[in-house]
Amino acid sequence: MTIILLVLAVAVDLGAQTSRPRPSSTAARAPAKPARPAPDPIREPPLMQCPSILGNGMTSKRLYCDILGASADGTGGLRVGIPAHSGPLTLSFTLHNRQTYSASEVTAGKAFARYTSTLRIASTTGQVLGQAVVRSEFRSEKDLVERIAGGAGPGGVKAVAPTGAERVVFMVPDGVSDVVISGERLTIERLGGTEVITAPGRPYAVVSEVEIEYQPPAPAPVPAKKRR
Repeated sequence: MTIILLVLAVAVDLGAQTSRPRPSSTAARAPAKPARPAPDPIREPPLMQCPSILGNGMTSKRLYCDILGASADGTGGLRVGIPAHSGPLTLSFTLHNRQTYSASEVTAGKAFARYTSTLRIASTTGQVLGQAVVRSEFRSEKDLVERIAGGAGPGGVKAVAPTGAERVVFMVPDGVSDVVISGERLTIERLGGTEVITAPGRPYAVVSEVEIEYQPPAPAPVPAKKRR
């Protein structure tokens, strides 16, 4: 009987040892650090050099910039700075035609004009990156986008005002640090005939609401401290 009891006791002890769960090798590992989320894209007005500022809108207060025909050396256009970024960068702006408003011409029914303005988008090295076109017609004051402050007209408005509106969205290629927008060709159709402008220095169109959208560059890795 004593021998039988001893055998049973050893069997129970061995069964308890085999039923104990072994520690999992995965549970022993330290949890992986979560990946750092990518920063949100930045959307903002860029740094610009506008050689001919038309003025601010009476209603919207937004800035309007005349787009001139570029000279032979490439100067004279609207220059837009491109910041450091990661991945693609989008440049967008609203393009308008340029109308000199005359109340007497509107009353006399002689104010009709149809504009087709073509702009060139290029790098500072002269590489042509693309084109932008706006076409619109003018017949009366209701065809104006808004009046521009700072003139001698009634209520302090300028005679020149933007007409028509075309939103332009352009992807800037990698390696371009500045973009220059300049006039390439302007066709004006009036009751008395058609005029085509290609000369440098002349105003071709008006630009407003210039914005860039981009992903900021990833932060530089922190160098490991040297052990002494």
